Amino acid sequence: MSAFFILIGCSLPVATLFLWAFIRSTKSGQWEDVDTPAMRMLHDTTTNQKVINKDDDGK
Repeated sequence: MSAFFILIGCSLPVATLFLWAFIRSTKSGQWEDVDTPAMRMLHDTTTNQKVINKDDDGK
């Protein structure tokens, strides 16, 4: 039973720390737009790939 109280005593400060970090990141705009960076990667129009000529043997 005493281990139960020790675990509660250790978990409450850790949970409070994570709650504080989440609230701080939310207020700073960290979670404002999570879809655009992923979609930007899919619709990228520039390519840096080397175009291989079909007549070339790859040399």
